[in-house]
Amino acid sequence: MFLSRIVLRDLDSIDSPASMASSKKVVTRDEWERKLRDVKIRKEDMNRLVMNFLVTEGFVDAADKFRVESGTQPDIDLSTITDRMEVKKAVQSGNVQEAIEKINDLNPTILDTNPQLYFHLQQQKLIELIRVGKINEALEFAQEELAPRGEENQAFLEEIEKTVALLVFEDAKNCPYGELLDVSQRLKTASEVNAAILTSQSHEKDPKLPSLLKMLIWTQNQLNEKAAYPRINNLSTAALEDPAI
Repeated sequence: MFLSRIVLRDLDSIDSPASMASSKKVVTRDEWERKLRDVKIRKEDMNRLVMNFLVTEGFVDAADKFRVESGTQPDIDLSTITDRMEVKKAVQSGNVQEAIEKINDLNPTILDTNPQLYFHLQQQKLIELIRVGKINEALEFAQEELAPRGEENQAFLEEIEKTVALLVFEDAKNCPYGELLDVSQRLKTASEVNAAILTSQSHEKDPKLPSLLKMLIWTQNQLNEKAAYPRINNLSTAALEDPAI
């Protein structure tokens, strides 16, 4: 966030008529680091950002240790993280029915009030039946559980048709809809479940840190068009790299 404010402020000055008439502005490392030092970030705000990431992503042990070390209190009961991660793990392992039961144990209103999530869980259950070759069971499940939902929702119907189409191909993994059998599909469904549980707990469904990093990348790309300056290319180290002049 602090880099974004600096960059946007610099963009305003560079966009002036005098600046546009000259060549690309060069910002030295000393000047850039001085700008960074001028922006004051409270440690408490940084700690809350870290805690938000740990809680949202489900790192319960790390969140508890960080709570003790930093004195930063999470905005939800940490014990609920373990329950949420068990649901997520069940989906990622293909145990969809177990996940549904655990969700209902946590909060039965989650699936009652989110028909799209419930459909995607049922769709994932169908995918898992196809994955293990239970063709008859898969057809029966699609007909009894999914088809009625497809009649009520065109988007659901299209997803059902794609999923059932896996049964037509001998090599389903390499068919046009083979990505449904990829691990990425399980992860997608698990992520949707995770977000729904967080929302039911009045917590943001996405961590703030990745959004801030995306904002940093965007503002750097905007500034690249107008100035040469020390930028961060490696987000894992956050090291400034001198501009190529």
